[in-house]
Amino acid sequence: MKKLLILLAGIVSILLGSCIGGNSDSSDTAVITGKIQSAQLSTQSVSVGNVEVAYISAFSIRKSGKPRVLASKIKDDGSFKLKLRKKEEYSFVLYDADGNPVAAVKKDNSDAFLIHDNGQLIIKLSDTNNDNKPEIVEVFLDSTIEPISDNLEDDDNDGIPDIAEKYNPENGNHNGNGNDNYNGNENGNYNGNDGFVGTTSNYTVIAWNDLGMHCMDADFSVFSILPPYNTLVAQVVKKGKEPKKLDDGDNIEVLYEPYPDPDTNSINTYSAGKTNFWDFVHALFNITLQPNVGLKGKKISPNPQPLDYDNHFKWWTAEGIPITPYDDNGLKNFYPLVKVLAKDKNGNVLAETYTVLPVSDEMTCIECHGSNSGYDAAKPSSGWENNPDPEKDYRYNILKLHDEKHDISAYLSDLQAKGYNYQPSLYQTAKSGTPVMCAACHKSNALPGTGIDGIPPLTQAIHSKHAMVKDPKSNLVLNDVSNRSSCYKCHPGKETQCLRGAMGSAGIQCQDCHGNMSMVGKAGREGWYDMPTCQACHYNGKRELVAIVNGQFRNPSDKTFATNPDTPKKGYSLYRFSKGHGGIKCEACHGSTHAIYPSSHHGDNLQSEKLQGYSGTIRECFVCHGKNVPLTANKGPHGMHTIGQKWVDKHGDYAEDGRYKSCAKCHGSDYRGTYLSEIKTTKTFKTEWGLKTFTKGHKVSCYDCHNGPDYDD
Repeated sequence: MKKLLILLAGIVSILLGSCIGGNSDSSDTAVITGKIQSAQLSTQSVSVGNVEVAYISAFSIRKSGKPRVLASKIKDDGSFKLKLRKKEEYSFVLYDADGNPVAAVKKDNSDAFLIHDNGQLIIKLSDTNNDNKPEIVEVFLDSTIEPISDNLEDDDNDGIPDIAEKYNPENGNHNGNGNDNYNGNENGNYNGNDGFVGTTSNYTVIAWNDLGMHCMDADFSVFSILPPYNTLVAQVVKKGKEPKKLDDGDNIEVLYEPYPDPDTNSINTYSAGKTNFWDFVHALFNITLQPNVGLKGKKISPNPQPLDYDNHFKWWTAEGIPITPYDDNGLKNFYPLVKVLAKDKNGNVLAETYTVLPVSDEMTCIECHGSNSGYDAAKPSSGWENNPDPEKDYRYNILKLHDEKHDISAYLSDLQAKGYNYQPSLYQTAKSGTPVMCAACHKSNALPGTGIDGIPPLTQAIHSKHAMVKDPKSNLVLNDVSNRSSCYKCHPGKETQCLRGAMGSAGIQCQDCHGNMSMVGKAGREGWYDMPTCQACHYNGKRELVAIVNGQFRNPSDKTFATNPDTPKKGYSLYRFSKGHGGIKCEACHGSTHAIYPSSHHGDNLQSEKLQGYSGTIRECFVCHGKNVPLTANKGPHGMHTIGQKWVDKHGDYAEDGRYKSCAKCHGSDYRGTYLSEIKTTKTFKTEWGLKTFTKGHKVSCYDCHNGPDYDD
């Protein structure tokens, strides 16, 4: 067989109890007559794009045993005939005259689909984007039949036809179209049938950045607040009715490697030369590093690099990847992509995914402290530095101000014990060629082990100092500004726009979760740990837009959408460390902090699009369960029921005898739907009243099909 060029064939089902699908010639077989249709159909041939199709095959899909395959020649008018057995799943593939596959039957919501009409199967093909590749074809019928003979090639002589081996979804082979496990369907629509999976693999890997944005200094020669230090996290699942989370005892490895942005082709394969971090790393961090290697030993490289398994948090992680916001062409890219792969001990790819390593050097104080700012309130008494390098200039100005306001002489011995030989003047220290490490004195939880007792932590010192500063442009006190513009003066930023997820799109501001600058800089606050919980806004069917009431984080009793208590340590409950359904981390399904799905940046959405066919929270059961989705009324994430066709078929059994009242939590007290029952992508379901299509954004209610919850029709 020549190399396969198309995707896994979709599962077809036909109800033969009433002999639908053709004339029955025995009790367990049926003759299926059908017709291929396309825009290129003529009396001479039928083709897809510029490829003529000549044969169609149907083969059973079995978890064990020998698949049966039957093929038929396609006549010039597109018709064919297949004699198939009953009660087993099977798939269709179309071939050219040389036996090369050119199209497969696959579930899709596009205008290419297969329908059932008066005993015929009509496969309607199209090539709307004119790329000479067929759109995927949807099959939507009623039950199952199987082929009755094997008449295709079997090159390896194992008794299983080649086509069945290569398209069997149990073996997890790549689709051969250059997109690896990606589903190949550009629109990624999901039609509600539980059989659709985003990849053909028996495994799923989900990866994410822990914070949604990491900051780094644009220059390290004067002082440093944060190094290049990005953290990648992943979990690997073996699909099944009871999925298994894989760890380092399962003989797998998880790797990351740079990946080109599909929209811009930007790629970031190295960091040395894009930053002067490695020139000053020893002076700042008392460590010697090779170029492109980060503080925790992780590397940015064009070659795959390993993640390590963390047995405490039950995830794979690569901490401190030293990636920069500059791609290999020297252009700014705050959201470089990486591909994450899970491989078995033999190096075979089990699953892969894509995620961003967000990083920005737009952490700047130049607007006020630059020598050309015109903001005299920030001017050192000794005068502006006026350095021609703007990144060095404002840093020197800050050190001048620090010297004027703080005598560090009492701490020099403590600093020396830490390996820092600073002068009483930090400005002169930097001028002498020794850059200053801010966290050497001011503790930062972003850099564990830093700081000197008795000196305010870095986040407290900076935010409290600047809370009452007036914006030089608006003349408003920064503490009183209630939108992210004040935060973007120092944090990433006007250009980066790091608050880019669903919360940012909903109009939520930084202050709505973190509080104003006085609250962030409050004495005793633990930076990076004192954060609101998810339930501060999501509780009792509500979705608040502000997590703070009277200067305190809201703390409701409803824990449906709760973070885990005492996570990662006693007294703190952080979303980025919490886990939920099946031990999967909250960020795995919902996205990183500051980039909650769906994001305004396309790169953030690639993973969910790949795994479930559309952007947004990863919510489709098949992502981890595959074809074996269990049926449950309340054992899903956050106590949800199963979603998809299986639930549509069976939900009535769970609503009988007044049990529907438990549905009110998500569907509303009037059962007419709420934001919790909202459809996130257009779906079509089979019902007793025919096909029902629900468009994206529709709030599912009992009244969509019934006259309310108390009625059967």
